[in-house]
Amino acid sequence: MYNTYVNDTTATRPGLFSLLHAAEAAQAHVETRLAVLGLSLPKLAALYQLAAVGESLPLGQLAERLACVKSNITQLIDRLEADGFVTREPDPNDRRSRLAVMTIAGRKAYEQGTRIQQESEREIFATLTDEEGRQLVTLIAKVQQQSQ
Repeated sequence: MYNTYVNDTTATRPGLFSLLHAAEAAQAHVETRLAVLGLSLPKLAALYQLAAVGESLPLGQLAERLACVKSNITQLIDRLEADGFVTREPDPNDRRSRLAVMTIAGRKAYEQGTRIQQESEREIFATLTDEEGRQLVTLIAKVQQQSQ
C-alpha cells in the first residue's frame, strides 16, 4: 500500500511513508508467525493484559487497557472464546459486568505467542547494532509523543 510512496522523491515527508511501510512489514511478519497458533497481535495483546493482572478482567477494563471501544473488545473476546483461549464469567463484584478469564489453553497460547513475538523482534532488528537499536527506540518514542 505504501510502496508507491516510499521511493517518491517529490513527497513532502517521505520518511512518513518509509515508517508506515516498515511498520506494515514488521506487523505482517509477526502476524504470519502468530497465525500458526491461531493468534493475531490484537489477540496476543488481550492475552498479555489478562496475564498481567492475574488472568481475568472485566470487559470494560480490558477495553480501556487496550484503548479500544467496548464493541471491539466484545468481538475480540468472541474470537478468543471461540479459540478456547478465554471464557466469559460473571463478575462477582458487579452483576452487570462480565469477566474475560484466560483458560489454560489461553495461557499456553500467550506464552508461545510471546516467544514468537520476541523471536520476531530479534529477527527484524538483527541488522541493527545495539546502538542503532537504542537510537531507533528513542526516535520512535519522539515520533509517538509528537503524534499524540
